[in-house]
Amino acid sequence: MLAETSLSIWGWGSLGVVLFLITFGPFAIFYFAFYILCFVGGGFVVTLLFGKNNSETYLERCEHSYLPPTSFGITKCIEEMKQESKPIKIDRRLTGAYIIDEPLQQVIQFSLRDYVQYWYYTLSDDESFLLEIRQALQNALIQFSSRSKEVDWQPYFTTRLVDDFTTHLRVFRKAQQRITEKEDQIKDGAEDLVNTFFEVEVETEKRVCRDLVCTSPKDEEGFLRDLCEVLLYLLLPPGDFQNKIMRYFVREILARGILLPLINQLSDPDYINQYFIWMIRDSICNYEAFMNIIKVSDKVGELEAVRDKAAEELQYLRSLDTAGDDINTIKNQINSLLFVKKVCDSRILRLQSGKEIDTVKLAANFGKLCTVPLDTILINNVALQFFMDYMQQMGGQAHLFFWMTVEGYRVTAQQQLEVLLSLQKDGRHQTTETKGLLKSAAVGIYDQYLSEKASPRVNIDDTLVAKLAEKLNNEDPTPEIFDEIQRKVYDMMLRDERFYPSFRLHVLYVRMLAELDMLKDPSFRGSDDGEGESFNGSPTGSINLSLDDLSNVPADESIQLHAYISDTVYADYDPYTVAGVCNDHGKTYALYAISVRRRTPNGDEVWKTYRRYSDFHDFHMRITEQFENLGSMLKLPGKKTFNNMDRDFLEKRKNDLNAYLQLLLTPEVMKCYPALIHCLYDFLENKAYSKGKGEIARKDPPLMQKTYVDPKHCRVAAQVEDNVEDNVPLKIMLLLMDEIFDLKERNQWLRRNIKNLLQQLIRAMHGYTINKKIVDHVDWMTSPEQVADAVKRFRDAFWPNGILAETVPRRDNAIRMRTRIAGKTKLLGMMPDELKHILGAETTRKGILRVFEMFQHTQLNKRMVYVFLEGFLETLFPANEFPELFKKLHSPSKQMQRYKQRLQSTQAPSLQKR
Repeated sequence: MLAETSLSIWGWGSLGVVLFLITFGPFAIFYFAFYILCFVGGGFVVTLLFGKNNSETYLERCEHSYLPPTSFGITKCIEEMKQESKPIKIDRRLTGAYIIDEPLQQVIQFSLRDYVQYWYYTLSDDESFLLEIRQALQNALIQFSSRSKEVDWQPYFTTRLVDDFTTHLRVFRKAQQRITEKEDQIKDGAEDLVNTFFEVEVETEKRVCRDLVCTSPKDEEGFLRDLCEVLLYLLLPPGDFQNKIMRYFVREILARGILLPLINQLSDPDYINQYFIWMIRDSICNYEAFMNIIKVSDKVGELEAVRDKAAEELQYLRSLDTAGDDINTIKNQINSLLFVKKVCDSRILRLQSGKEIDTVKLAANFGKLCTVPLDTILINNVALQFFMDYMQQMGGQAHLFFWMTVEGYRVTAQQQLEVLLSLQKDGRHQTTETKGLLKSAAVGIYDQYLSEKASPRVNIDDTLVAKLAEKLNNEDPTPEIFDEIQRKVYDMMLRDERFYPSFRLHVLYVRMLAELDMLKDPSFRGSDDGEGESFNGSPTGSINLSLDDLSNVPADESIQLHAYISDTVYADYDPYTVAGVCNDHGKTYALYAISVRRRTPNGDEVWKTYRRYSDFHDFHMRITEQFENLGSMLKLPGKKTFNNMDRDFLEKRKNDLNAYLQLLLTPEVMKCYPALIHCLYDFLENKAYSKGKGEIARKDPPLMQKTYVDPKHCRVAAQVEDNVEDNVPLKIMLLLMDEIFDLKERNQWLRRNIKNLLQQLIRAMHGYTINKKIVDHVDWMTSPEQVADAVKRFRDAFWPNGILAETVPRRDNAIRMRTRIAGKTKLLGMMPDELKHILGAETTRKGILRVFEMFQHTQLNKRMVYVFLEGFLETLFPANEFPELFKKLHSPSKQMQRYKQRLQSTQAPSLQKR
């Protein structure tokens, strides 16, 4: 029954659908569905509107019945917000100087535009927030300017800044020494050097260590944020500082937008190297300085960069199609580049194989050393300090000091007697007083070195001592009173096996040769492996090498010339006569006849040539330019303006020039300087000498493109002598020389001489005038014009042409390495020879390269920048205890924590004993 009913329903339903479709068509079903949907939607809308009206009526009735009345302040606040905001007036005056205010306003505008506006306008069009930030920045700058005008910046620039730099240099020097002393030293261990540096910083400063700030970017940003917040507290009005949102915005702009990029740029070693090159752009690169840098470089990256550039240049030169005179120039350039490439390969091989050996230790056990005569040692300050150290070790210092004291006495006595003679000619008499002073000085020398009470005493023949004592008692003292004993002392030092002969076998002698730049380096002998092209190691066929270069010159060819000055001729000079005697507008000159003998395979050639003193002088200038190291051992007789034709003077000059010539012709010099023989032969040829310094000294090859580019602290200045404390120039120079060249660790006699020399130099240049010039220079540096110029440079560096500068891509590593080589070459090449003569070539080179190496570590550069910044803020805010603030900011330092633990562990045993 149920089944029949279901079938009936489906049947009638199907019939209804068929009839509906036949009657209304196939689309009727869609119309029907649409009508039903509209009916349901309309009902929903009617219900929603009815409910909304009833809800509003109910809520209004409830508000008046139950809720408290609305506050009058809220209504007023809403009305004020609806009103048009009043414009904020900005006073563009900041420092009181228009030339400073204008670029400062541009910096503020660019900072807001590039760090705030670009995202703020996506949130709101209201300008008031931006104007308030600008006003806050201007208030801070106004307060900063006011405080700056109240500060005396002269002590900061002349004392604090120099002290901070020399302290940084001392910490770096001690870190290098500590690394060198480690037995498990790792080459190129930059990270080890940085860690050791901060260890030494803790031991030096004792209060702070900046390792986290300099090595961790996250801690650096936190430090700058904290520092900027402190500065805003000091510079902003209280109301602006309490506004956290605006304060945070200003803090981020200062910390991340300005200070952090500036510090990163100033700490970049490549930027510093380019700046070095730019500062000394007028100095010419010296070929010998360049080769010395290559030979002492311990960075494989530097050597590879130079070698690759040399190979590139070689490939280019070989591809040139040249003929005629140009081919000789190309061949010379190819020889130069081949030699550079070979030296680089040899150096890289030694570094990679771990066979790097100290040159001094190597030379002490290898081959023959150059011989420096005793009389040369005694008159050379650099050599004398090493001989003095040796004599003190051997107990013979009394002999050396006696010789030196007598030399000083002789000069003083001669001067005093000349003054006495001139006074007597003028009718004034001070004979008794002057002779009394001389006799007192002579007796003092006798008592100190020769008497029985002398300790230590010069061991000399008692007969000579008794004879001298008799002269002192019975005769007036003369400058030559000690001459006989002085000669005996000199002979003793020269021949006694304990003194000069043993000194030549001592390591101090080798170090002396290194300082005189007369030490050979066996590592640069020619290798046996062949090159693609033969070359003799020189751009011109005879390389301009220093004594560091060894040339394979056979012993029988090391001396090819013998020459001596046989006579002096002075008459009227004519350059066209055979004997060199003629008239030149009535002027009389002295000629020196030089007898020359040249050894050849076919026999000896003998001739005479004539040279004036000016020819010797020009020749000396040439060879000391080509072979810089010769200047430390050669001494050309000086010029004389008056009475320069006196026979005695000419005879003395002839002897001095002869000694000069013989020193050049010694086998040791000839072997050390193979190319010198050609220069000597050109000078001694029987022809008219061509004056004028030629282009003998080769320039370096084109290896790279042209680049344009508190007393509370244990500081260095606290250890300066009291007598130089008030002399600002002397203090600055002495501080720098002490730390750069490590003078305090060397012979104190040398340091005293340098100090006396600096004092005499400053006195000769009127020390008070230098002090005044320093003060004037500080005033000029802090003048509105210079401050404005610094602000403009900052603006143009960060916003060139008013557009935010893009991040400069890091230069290729090879270019950076070649820039380092170029910087070191220029720094070493610009050092005056006088400095090398005073300090020694090796000390000068190591000092200059130490300073350069100090700037090749980003973390250490950041440390120096932060030290300068801290000193600047301590000077600007002297009453705000910034030292204590920096101590707290740097307190999380790991090195500082380790130092405190070591300090506590060393103090614990002493406390337990108590």
